[in-house]
Amino acid sequence: MAQRLSDASAAETLREERKRQVALGYRVFAALGWGDLGDGHISARDPERTDCFWLLDTDVAFRDADVESLVLVSPDGTVADGRRRTNWPAYYIHHPILRERPEVVSVAHTHTPYGTPFSASATLFEPITQEACIFFQDHALFDDDEVQVQNLECGARIARDLGRNRAIVLRNHGLLTAGATVKQSVATFVMMERVAEAHLKARDPKPISHNAALYAKADLSTEGYVHSVFDFLVRHHLGYEP
Repeated sequence: MAQRLSDASAAETLREERKRQVALGYRVFAALGWGDLGDGHISARDPERTDCFWLLDTDVAFRDADVESLVLVSPDGTVADGRRRTNWPAYYIHHPILRERPEVVSVAHTHTPYGTPFSASATLFEPITQEACIFFQDHALFDDDEVQVQNLECGARIARDLGRNRAIVLRNHGLLTAGATVKQSVATFVMMERVAEAHLKARDPKPISHNAALYAKADLSTEGYVHSVFDFLVRHHLGYEP
C-alpha cells in the first residue's frame, strides 16, 4: 500500500510539472506573438494515463495559460471531465504521434511568421546556421496538401512521415516538433522557427559541411542545452525563474 501511495504521489508530482511547463510554453509562444488566432497547441502526455494528454482549453488565450486551464484529452478525443470542448485539430495531430512514439512526451505546433511561409516551399532545412545543425538529418517533410487536418487518418500520415525525427515541416502549414519533455518540444520549436527565418532571409547561403554540422548537432541537441533554452525563454519573455 505504501509503495502504491508513493508511486501515485510521484506521478502527481510529474503530472503537475508537465502541466506547468505546458502553460509556460503557451505563454512563451504568446510573448513571441504566436497563436493570436488560437492556431497552435502544445501537449504533455499524462504520466499515468499514458494514452491521454494535456492541452490548453480551446477557449483560453495563450497568454492566459495556466495549470488550471489545461484539459485532459482522452484517446477518443473527448475531454476527460466532460466540461469543456475538445480542440479537434490538436487531437487529430497529437494523438497519432503520441500513440506511435511512446518515448515522446510532448508535441508543439503553431503558425509562425517564418515557419509557415517556409513550409510553402515543401523543402527541408539545410545546415546553413548554428541552430540549423540541430535538425541536420533529424527532421522530415509532410509533403501533403491536406492543410486542414480534420481526421485521425491525416494525423497518422503526419506521424508516419515524422518517423523517429525530432521535427517535421508540414507543407503549406507550418512547423511541428516532438520531444521527450515539454521543455524539449517547446525550445526546439522556437529554434526551428529561427532556422526557417534564416532560410527565408539568407541569399545564396553556403551550407556547413557534413562533419561540422554533425559536431554542432551533438553539442546543441543535448537535453541539458535544450532545457536551458526553455528556461532562458521563460526568464527573458515572462520575467521569472521557470
